Amino acid sequence: MRRRRLITGGAFGAIAAFAQIRATGATEAAGAEGAAPWPTRPIHLIVAYPPGGVSDETARGLAQFMSARLKVPVLVEHRAGAGGLTALESLARAAPDGHTLAYCAISPLVAAPAEGTTPPGGRLEPSPPDVVPVVSVMDTPVLVLASPSFPPGTFATMLAAARAAPGQLRWATSGHATVGHRVLAEVRAAAGVDIVHVPYKGGGQQLTDAIGGQFELLSSNVAAQQLQLVRQRRLKALAIGSPVRLPVLPGVPTLAELGFPDANLVSTFGLFAPRGVPDERLRRLNAVVNEALRQPELRARILDVSNLPTGGSAADFAARIAKERERARRVPLD
Repeated sequence: MRRRRLITGGAFGAIAAFAQIRATGATEAAGAEGAAPWPTRPIHLIVAYPPGGVSDETARGLAQFMSARLKVPVLVEHRAGAGGLTALESLARAAPDGHTLAYCAISPLVAAPAEGTTPPGGRLEPSPPDVVPVVSVMDTPVLVLASPSFPPGTFATMLAAARAAPGQLRWATSGHATVGHRVLAEVRAAAGVDIVHVPYKGGGQQLTDAIGGQFELLSSNVAAQQLQLVRQRRLKALAIGSPVRLPVLPGVPTLAELGFPDANLVSTFGLFAPRGVPDERLRRLNAVVNEALRQPELRARILDVSNLPTGGSAADFAARIAKERERARRVPLD
């Protein structure tokens, strides 16, 4: 608990400060006149999730494009765990020179602060700012799925079963304070049902156990593997967090349609840097990633699995995180 509060509390001090930076674009020059040359060595891109899946593929596509534009290797490093906190904590300890970045969902900066305000046994001291948002990369819808352990398989029957047997249904997520966990918390609060949360350390083992019927329900970001499992009827899609129904799953209603607008969430992924990186380097990184997201190959890689490329300014990204954080405060996580 203390670890989560330190990183997220500090990060949002940084976000508030960073929102004041005017992201007015950048050139391909090395920076402002008189600034130190950059980059001067390989850039390390910390990916907050295990290899495989759309997040990894997107991060690698970004790394390839950034390497070509910045003229240095961009090396992908996987540091999964704690719903993204492991990666952001590693980033916060890196030198603030722009040679270490992280690709992560905003969940660690959104949902974790909604927990208790004081750790067991003591008063929580504030920490200095740690990380800053650089650019939003993509939005990913969130599927609510039933495993083979729950054969009835509709959202309404799931709620009825939860009311009939409180504490008997198990809902797995890819980790504590992830957006899938927030979806569960919002559904439980709105429907007044008792469903047990089963947090995993990432999505790989979660899917394996889902196929094996180790729990009844799960929430998972939309990706090629999840869609294939639904098509094969090894998992059943009950609902989706998305602004609209997905063309690849036209019969699956959004959570808003089902009467749960506050649970109708998507995962937002983006690029982060340590607090203290010079502004001209942050602006250049923002410009390069926005250019990457306009490339047909990378856009197709994201769109083909029903994800949405985003982009935009760092200030817009910071405002998005702040808005989601305030929204998450209303429903605490277990």
